Amino acid sequence: MFIEQPPQIIRYLYPSAIWRMDKDKKAVYLTFDDGPIPRVTPWVLDVLDKYGIKATFFMVGDNIRKHPDEFRMVVERGHRIGNHTFNHIRGLSYDINSYLENTDKACRMMMNTDLFRPPHGYMSPKQYAELKKRYKIIMWDLVTRDYNRKFTGEQILQKVKKYVRNGSIITFHDSLKSEENIRYALPKAIEWLMEQGYEFKVFD
Repeated sequence: MFIEQPPQIIRYLYPSAIWRMDKDKKAVYLTFDDGPIPRVTPWVLDVLDKYGIKATFFMVGDNIRKHPDEFRMVVERGHRIGNHTFNHIRGLSYDINSYLENTDKACRMMMNTDLFRPPHGYMSPKQYAELKKRYKIIMWDLVTRDYNRKFTGEQILQKVKKYVRNGSIITFHDSLKSEENIRYALPKAIEWLMEQGYEFKVFD
C-alpha cells in the first residue's frame, strides 16, 4: 500500500500537488506515463475510444521527438497532455537549473501544457517550489505498478479493485515495460470501474 496508495505523510512533502480529486464524487482520473511509443500508445488510445473515455498522458519529451505521429494521435483524439520532463530524469540527481531546463524543453514540445508530473514521483524542495509556480503538479492516488514485471496482469487489475476510491488519480504506463500487463489489465479495469458506477474525468 505504501507505493500503490501513498500515505498522508508522503503527500505532505508536496502539499500543493494534487494527489486525489473530489472524494465526494464517484469519479476517477486515468493517467498514462512515459509515452508516447508506437507499440503501446495507439493501442491505449483505441481502448479509450472503445469505452468513450478521455485521459491524461504525461509524456516524455524525447519520446515525442522520436514518435511525433503518436503524439499527434493523442492530441487529435482529445486527451490531456502533461509534462514528464524531456529525458525522464530523477529530480534529486539534478540541480534546479538543469532540471528546469529539461522540463522547459519538454514543455515546448507539448504546446506549453500546464500539467506536470515528476518522473519517479519525487523532486527536490527547490524544484517543487519553482515548478508549482508554473504548473498544476499532478501526483497520484493509485499507481498500478504495471511496469513491474514481477506482477501479472491479473495482479495489476486486483490493485485497481483494491485501492480505487472516489477521486482516485490512477496511473498506468504506456511503455514497453508495462505492455504485457496493461494489455490485460486496462480493459478489464475500465469495465470493472464502469460496473461500480465510476465516471471517468480529466483535469480542468
